[in-house]
Amino acid sequence: MVQRSDRCYQRWADLAFWAARAETALRKFLIILDDSPEMLNAMRYAAIRASKTGGGVEMLAVISPEEFQHFMGVADVMRAEAREKVEAHFQLFKDRMEKREGITPTLAVREGDRVEAVIEHVKSDPEIGVLVLGAGTDKGGPGPLVQSLTGRRMSDLRVPITIVPGSMTKEDIIATS
Repeated sequence: MVQRSDRCYQRWADLAFWAARAETALRKFLIILDDSPEMLNAMRYAAIRASKTGGGVEMLAVISPEEFQHFMGVADVMRAEAREKVEAHFQLFKDRMEKREGITPTLAVREGDRVEAVIEHVKSDPEIGVLVLGAGTDKGGPGPLVQSLTGRRMSDLRVPITIVPGSMTKEDIIATS
């Protein structure tokens, strides 16, 4: 009997969470900003969906702390340079989204493990409604982030995940979004 009431309470809590989220004025599509070719597909899909639904796009860049561990004396300089590189990368895609879809994305930068950073960022921002990931086309699978977040760590997320295949063409993405 106790287990049943716990499950009922959890369902009620989940419904309350989603009802509160539905009242949020802006639903953001979160994409991961990196150098992968599949990120372009995720970005295009998210921008088109946000434009059609009145939502927004947020780009999350994750800086790996491993880049700074070997050079502790210059860690702050290296961290600042990594941040500048991320911001320059973001500016290119921001300009593209504004021009093509009329969407002005926002940038968030975190430092740490990519999977943990994505999960923590989604948990910290109630306006994020969908996580959009690009799947790689390599024979090794869709990529480590997609594998992690659609595997054991999926239950740590409270938003749906949209996976955009890297093999989709621009026309395919436009037609499906």
